[in-house]
Amino acid sequence: MDQARARRLLVEARVAVLATVTPEGHPHLVPCCFVLGGDTIYSAVDDIKPKSTLALRRLENVRSHPAVSILVHHYAEDWSALWWVSVDGRGRILEDQVESGMALGLLGAKYAQYQEATPPGDILAVGIERWRWWP
Repeated sequence: MDQARARRLLVEARVAVLATVTPEGHPHLVPCCFVLGGDTIYSAVDDIKPKSTLALRRLENVRSHPAVSILVHHYAEDWSALWWVSVDGRGRILEDQVESGMALGLLGAKYAQYQEATPPGDILAVGIERWRWWP
């Protein structure tokens, strides 16, 4: 696999696993919806899926430790069809309204649910610094 194919697989994936580090230094993994815009991944805090709060642990984690990894993968019983793509980068919570609007537009284009209800929570942006993939 080359980086162009890895990028295409990442773009086409519907869900990823987001890895952050807690303020205490522990790993924290959660599934997330996301979109790739240039060399940045965006993920919004919505209120569509059940949550007890919009102040999610992942946001607190990024504020204290901005190192983030994101993994998408495909499993099949035919192991010759297995693949994964992982990106590492620096996370930040968007404050710029222009970038936030652009991110919400990209997310809405990928997920119909976000067209119906604009996510009310923060938007996480991850600037990609490293790509990895297999096979």
